[in-house]
Amino acid sequence: MNLQTLKYELNSIYKYRIELHAHTSPASSCSEVTPKELLDTFKNVDYDAIVITNHFQHQGEKMTKKEYLDFYMKDFYEAKAYGEEIGIKIILGTEIRFTENSNDYLIFGVNPEMLSEIYDLLPFGVDNFRKIYKMENSLFIQAHPFRDGIKKVDPKILDGIEVYNLHPHHNGRVGQAALYAKENNFKVITAGTDFHHPNLGHEGLAALKAKFIPEDSFSLAELLKSNDYLYEAGRNNLIL
Repeated sequence: MNLQTLKYELNSIYKYRIELHAHTSPASSCSEVTPKELLDTFKNVDYDAIVITNHFQHQGEKMTKKEYLDFYMKDFYEAKAYGEEIGIKIILGTEIRFTENSNDYLIFGVNPEMLSEIYDLLPFGVDNFRKIYKMENSLFIQAHPFRDGIKKVDPKILDGIEVYNLHPHHNGRVGQAALYAKENNFKVITAGTDFHHPNLGHEGLAALKAKFIPEDSFSLAELLKSNDYLYEAGRNNLIL
């Protein structure tokens, strides 16, 4: 079997495209796309599922926890409802930030009840969080760990890292991230567009290619733990 034939067969087996890192407005203040705009954009480049990973941060006295959680989840529910209309699966993820610095962490395997519990722990730092908050059915992934302004953490507190972050406005230093993942023997690495902005042509530049579409956030976490998937770059079946 030649390489081209093998590549074709792999892509026919791992045929579902999933975006692991995307943001919507207004839940993520830095995003410039509504839930509907996000879904239409990725539907047009043949995606089957999107993980909504809006930024999740403590609001201090700006609003109550309940007000924030309702505000935060509104985009997800709008995306989920529209996804059911147009045939694209919407899965809940989150990108959390503790008040100690500007590091971001992706969680796959999350629900609204967990978000409520996590919110109360955001002022107390990532080390404390990982000591006291157990998430056996989830994955805790450091997002874009080599971007400017990101602080190194003890790799032992991580389940993995996001190696391929393709946000066009930031240097994710993909090569350094890939080497760091190898040196620390991370069992899970992820890839994502980190989509925020329309009309930049970067939608869908990093897809998870899977044999099936996960049913929910916890099913996605199990898929990532299995390592039974591929990554694709550039919407052209280039397997990473």
